[in-house]
Amino acid sequence: MSTQIQVKNPKTMAFILMLGAFIGLFGETALNMALTNIMDQYTIKAGTAQWLTTGYLLVLAILVPITALLMRWYTTRKLVIGGLVISLAGAILAALSPSFVVLLLGRLVQAVGTGLILPVMTTVLLIIFPIHRRGAVMGIMGLVITLAPALGPTLSGVIISTLDWPYIFWFSAIFYVLLTIYAMTKMENVSDITKPKIDFPSILLSTIGFGGLIYALSTLAEKAITAPVVWGPLLAGIIGLLLFGLRQMKMEQPMVNLRVFKYPMFTLGTMMMFLGILIILSTAILLPLYLKSALLFSAAMAGLILLPGNAVNFVMSPIVGALFDKSGPRVFIISGSIIVLIGNIMFMNVISATTPNWQIIVAFMILFFGITMVMMPAQTNALNQLPRQFYADGSAAMNTLNQVAGAAGTAIAITVFTAGQKGYGAAFPDASGPEIVAAGVSYAFYFITAISVIAMVIAFFIKKSNGGEVKSLAPLKTKKPVHG
Repeated sequence: MSTQIQVKNPKTMAFILMLGAFIGLFGETALNMALTNIMDQYTIKAGTAQWLTTGYLLVLAILVPITALLMRWYTTRKLVIGGLVISLAGAILAALSPSFVVLLLGRLVQAVGTGLILPVMTTVLLIIFPIHRRGAVMGIMGLVITLAPALGPTLSGVIISTLDWPYIFWFSAIFYVLLTIYAMTKMENVSDITKPKIDFPSILLSTIGFGGLIYALSTLAEKAITAPVVWGPLLAGIIGLLLFGLRQMKMEQPMVNLRVFKYPMFTLGTMMMFLGILIILSTAILLPLYLKSALLFSAAMAGLILLPGNAVNFVMSPIVGALFDKSGPRVFIISGSIIVLIGNIMFMNVISATTPNWQIIVAFMILFFGITMVMMPAQTNALNQLPRQFYADGSAAMNTLNQVAGAAGTAIAITVFTAGQKGYGAAFPDASGPEIVAAGVSYAFYFITAISVIAMVIAFFIKKSNGGEVKSLAPLKTKKPVHG
């Protein structure tokens, strides 16, 4: 039985989807290097400024599960082009923003576009390439998912130093325009347009659930968990997610089919992805703050210090993808998770106001060497266990949790960082500003290291899934793509 759909230009379609997702995911962290500039320009605190990242991730977490439904209503071509046009509008709005509120609004609009493209990318790549080539293809996609948010601070550091932070959005806008024109001529439809009934209670519960959870985590940066503005949305989010899950399990045509979590390797792989994204996004917001405010580097220099780690990711992702098809996931995920733990332990121990920059470079390279070995194998092995009719649901579930992980990582990292600063400042009243910032970042890496330990334990339970589970289900007829 074939799970593949034939298209004219599978590589071109993959390129359009991956580049669109890359620009969107780059946008997740691109402003991290500019947060201090934006805080000064609009006279706001770090807890408020981090909403530029957390708000972006919040919209993604709400929209991605809804996109699983949209993929059954609209053609692949319409969703991709629509996503690119909306992203373009958001980028232009943010670039022209006269105030922080308008800047945040532009970011949220841009996130809507990215939220449409991300799940479509994963689902389409699973459908247009045969299973024996998935490792290599998903290796490149893994590069997009990990490199884009990691590279954000590096590229934006250079842009901020030579131009100004609005140019981050102008460059994104140029790419969106070119990519939209290209997509109009090359994108084909590969989704099954079934137009299921839209269940508005599911959409409402999903929005309350993910929205409440991420809002509460983000507010923790400035408020105690006992504050109503924190525990209220947190409680609403947890109840919303529980009701959403119960409703999906009872529906004949659920918005997101949570039965994908009955496949054990999918569940474990999704957990590894969740923890990996959490580590990446936590690091992506903490290191620019540390390099600029504690070690007092310029934005450009801070970006260059992070470049070798990104280079490791760039070189290793295709290699791991190619070797995955031969070796399977287990060796990569276990060894990679151990290396990630080593990198975070190094960060935890070396960070101070006087740390030599080579130590940060080495620790970041070690961290991303391990991350690259974990992310793609975990994702590919997870999705390989699903039958084809569950690809869209598996992709939606995984991408949604990835955005929750990113928002949680960003919010919790800033919360722990702020608590660490306050604690150090109280213990050492005469400490300098850089020393207090360094202490806060070092404290936050205790949290990230704990996450690494959990990931390492899960890694030992991963086994190879070869897609054999598909044969146990009723075979699906391969449909010809509908153009539109």
